[in-house]
Amino acid sequence: MNFPKLPAALLSAAILLAVPAWAGEGHDHGDAAPAAVGQALPRFSAVSETFELVGVLSGKQITLYLDRFADNSPVRGAQIELEIGGAKFKAEKQGEDEYEVVLPDEPQPGVLPVAATVIAGNETDLLAGELDIHEEAHTEEAVATIAWTKYAGWAAGGVAVLALLLWGGRRLMGARSVRAGGAA
Repeated sequence: MNFPKLPAALLSAAILLAVPAWAGEGHDHGDAAPAAVGQALPRFSAVSETFELVGVLSGKQITLYLDRFADNSPVRGAQIELEIGGAKFKAEKQGEDEYEVVLPDEPQPGVLPVAATVIAGNETDLLAGELDIHEEAHTEEAVATIAWTKYAGWAAGGVAVLALLLWGGRRLMGARSVRAGGAA
């Protein structure tokens, strides 16, 4: 049995280069958690046996969320006083479950100690935490690096298939010229 060489080469290449189908971005259902998009704002948390306090810094504004430690229910109508780096600020109620402190200046990068005095009804508590502020260094560069590496494997596979096709075509053309030369 005599098989033509080009179809056999193409079949061999297809079998060797076949890869399983992979789900595209956002369509895989694996165990990996989705990656965060954008920058996360600096935040701190302070916990006691009674309360949990989370503060999110956006520029000069700190948004505070106060919950009960036992059941994570929001604490409404509390009085919160923050001490950040030695300066004291009284939080104002914003919305139903949020409190807000506006700082005079945007904090500089570094770690700032935070102490909060919470008075809710007849409960009083002192909570402590740290606000860790980092400079935004290379976030755009890291995203750009990931983008080209994602396609590098596919590009290498495409180059390999193209090289195999060129090699097979040259062998076929060489075989034809030998046959044509022998008939004359």
